Amino acid sequence: MVLLGGPLGISLAPQIKAYSGGLYKALKPLANAYANVVGHRKMGLKYDDLITEEREDIQRALGRLTTREEYDRSFRMRQAFQQSVMHKPLPKAQWLKPSEDDRYLTPRINQVVKEDDERTLYDTMSVEKRK
Repeated sequence: MVLLGGPLGISLAPQIKAYSGGLYKALKPLANAYANVVGHRKMGLKYDDLITEEREDIQRALGRLTTREEYDRSFRMRQAFQQSVMHKPLPKAQWLKPSEDDRYLTPRINQVVKEDDERTLYDTMSVEKRK
């Protein structure tokens, strides 16, 4: 299944940020409120932990994580699974702060997508049988 906009979907955030700083500043509190409502931080997860791993390009991006990032991701996933089984969030002191919710996987996914695009651009060779 191919998603519009690639593995991360469609996002207007870069255009809004680049062309309309006022609109970006007006929408930022709404985006923060939405992130709080989603509740992934209450379970100790970062935003990039929610990205579906079933695509090949996502798998390649996950393979590029450092050992420490892999360990941290695995720990966060196990911790969130345990909290989900118990049907309660982490204690408030252990919630992930918005400043700690960084995009650690998205740059790698974008890099994989750019490499795939470049590969398709330059992969124009056609093999013909000699006569």
